[in-house]
Amino acid sequence: MRAGAVATLACAVLIPVARRRLGAPAPVTAAAAAAGPFALAVLLPRTKGRDAALFGLQMWAFTVIHELPYDDPQRLRRRLRVRYPIRADRAIGLGELPNVRLQRALSRSGEVTRLDRMLAVIHWAWFVEPHLALAWILVRHNDGFPRAARQMAAAFDLGCAVYFALPTAPPWWAAQEGVMEDELGLDGDQPRPPVRRVMVEAGERSWGRAWPALYGSLGGNPWAAMPSLHFATSLLAAILLSEAGPLAGAAGWTYAVTLGFALVYLGEHYAIDLVAGAGLIAAVRRGEPLGEPLALRISDAVQRLERVANG
Repeated sequence: MRAGAVATLACAVLIPVARRRLGAPAPVTAAAAAAGPFALAVLLPRTKGRDAALFGLQMWAFTVIHELPYDDPQRLRRRLRVRYPIRADRAIGLGELPNVRLQRALSRSGEVTRLDRMLAVIHWAWFVEPHLALAWILVRHNDGFPRAARQMAAAFDLGCAVYFALPTAPPWWAAQEGVMEDELGLDGDQPRPPVRRVMVEAGERSWGRAWPALYGSLGGNPWAAMPSLHFATSLLAAILLSEAGPLAGAAGWTYAVTLGFALVYLGEHYAIDLVAGAGLIAAVRRGEPLGEPLALRISDAVQRLERVANG
């Protein structure tokens, strides 16, 4: 059993990394990545370190699986939705996109301001913020960690499922491709697109020659925009931190609200993406009590295997 768990864990890492070279089908890659946390749980008895590693493997699986559709961009492009969030945001913005309103009011054409850099840093910080929140709960409120980690994992996984079912372009992409101008009835001869990707402009100015390597290392799927998991997971982190303590909750809410503003201003997400992200978290929070019995049964089964594997 231990040998099988070790082999499964190795496949969870190696198959996704080498999937293009191996020609591994997407279902095989997804199954291999998703099996990693279970394999580690069988191999090691429960400790705080193992709990953290399990969530790390869960995030590895999410990263791999949410990128899989973009392995074949042309095929994904045929299913891409571009116009519906523009129309939804025009309704939210009373005739004008919130992205356009904010950039017109706060940005300077052709320049990167201090505000641009600050909000770009807020955006980049998301790559660690939800995980730091969980780490804080693990260290300071360990009894609450399993429930918090289940909810965070569910948010990522459900968002990933929507990305597969409804690939949606972000505002910066729609603006660069001219779809936004067409939808808004703008003159296509304008020197700049109606929405800038301020985050990239700030990155180029801040990091110089290192920026292409940093930006390229993020990889990802540019058409995974609806719902905004940036906003959804930071919102969930704020809720979970509030349950752990008022000061931690205040820090979480400050970050989530600032990030939500940054995502729209920077051109990374539409306002409707944030609304959908909040709806996703409401569904996770409401649905968690319903899914908890199944999660506990799976946990019990894995723990029985762990006891067998470790004598």
